[in-house]
Amino acid sequence: MKYLLFLLLPFVGLSCKQAKTAQGSTSEIPSESTWDFTLVFASCSDQDRPQPLWEPIVSHSPDLFIWGGDNIYADTKDMDKMKADYDKVLAHPGYQKLMESTTIIGTWDDHDYGKNDAGSEWPKKEEAKQLFLDFLKVPEDDDRYQREGVYSSYSTEAQGKKLKFILLDTRTFRDSLLKSTVKGRRYEAWPIEDTTKTILGEAQWQWLKGELADETADFTIIVTSIQYLNDRHGWERWGNMPAEAKKLEHLIYNAKAKNIFLLSGDRHMAEVSRKNTHGLSYPLIDFTTSGMTHTWITNTTESNPYRISNVVKRLNFGVIRFDLDAQKVAFEIRGEDNFLYERHDVHY
Repeated sequence: MKYLLFLLLPFVGLSCKQAKTAQGSTSEIPSESTWDFTLVFASCSDQDRPQPLWEPIVSHSPDLFIWGGDNIYADTKDMDKMKADYDKVLAHPGYQKLMESTTIIGTWDDHDYGKNDAGSEWPKKEEAKQLFLDFLKVPEDDDRYQREGVYSSYSTEAQGKKLKFILLDTRTFRDSLLKSTVKGRRYEAWPIEDTTKTILGEAQWQWLKGELADETADFTIIVTSIQYLNDRHGWERWGNMPAEAKKLEHLIYNAKAKNIFLLSGDRHMAEVSRKNTHGLSYPLIDFTTSGMTHTWITNTTESNPYRISNVVKRLNFGVIRFDLDAQKVAFEIRGEDNFLYERHDVHY
C-alpha cells in the first residue's frame, strides 16, 4: 500500500465536501471541462533524494505551479554548493517537462534560504536571494531586485476571471523565536502583548496591506511557507508570534480582496485547516502540502482545532482546481502514482 492516513476527523461545516479518500479512487483526474484553472502547490523537495512526484504533477497539466519553500535542501554558506543544488533540480527530466508546459512561481523557506529555521540574522540572505531568483528565472526588471526580500505577487486570468497570488517572505525579516523547554517541542509562542517581534517586517507589511486592498481579483491566494491556522505544534508557525498572526487576521478580515485562502508548507505532512468566523462570508482555508521527497511518518501528530481532513504523512503535493463561474474550489492532496488522499470542495 502506498498510503497511510492519520487522525480521521469528522467533517466540520457545510461549505466543504469531503471526497473519497483511501477507500475510493486512486488516480482519477476530474474532467478538465469542469474546471477553469488548475494549480499545483508543493514544498520540501530534497534534490539528493528520489523525486517520484514530477510525473503525476505534470499529468495534471497545471496552469500554474507554485513552490512553497524548501525547494532545495542547501543549508550552507557556500553559494557554489547552493547553485549546484539548484542545478540538480533544473536538470531533473520531470522538472524540465514541467518547465516546458507550465508557469512556475514561488517563495522560499529556511533550507533554500541557507540554514534551518534561520531568520533576519542570516548573513548570506542576499547571495541566496540572487540564486533563488535565478532558479525561478525572474526577469532582471522585477521589483524583487530593487528591494530586500523575495516577496512578490502574480496575477493571471482564466475565463474572464482574475486570480491573484501573493507570495510572502517569512525569512528575510523574521525576528528570533522563543525556544521551548518542553521535550518534543522546538519553539513556544512569544506573549501576544509583544508587538516588537515581526515575521514580515514593516516594508513587507505595508506592501501586503496594499496588495489586499486590490478588489479586482475574483480569488486571492496567499502563499506562506509556514502554517498559519495550525497553531498547536512546537515547530515554526505564525502562532509563534501571536501579535503577527492577529495582524494578518485583521488584514484578511478587512481586505477589499475577495475569496482569500492560504497555501502553506514546511511540515512534511499535508492537511486542510478551516476557520469559520463572523469576519468573513466564507471559511478561511489554510491548505498545507509538504513533503515531496521525505516525510516523518512516525512523528506524533499534534491536535489542530481547525483540521477538517486526515493528516497525510506520505509523499504529497497539492492540486487546487477552480470552477470560476460557480465560485467553487477543490483542494486535493495527492501522492505517488497520483493517489488521491483527500479532496475538499469549498463554495465561495
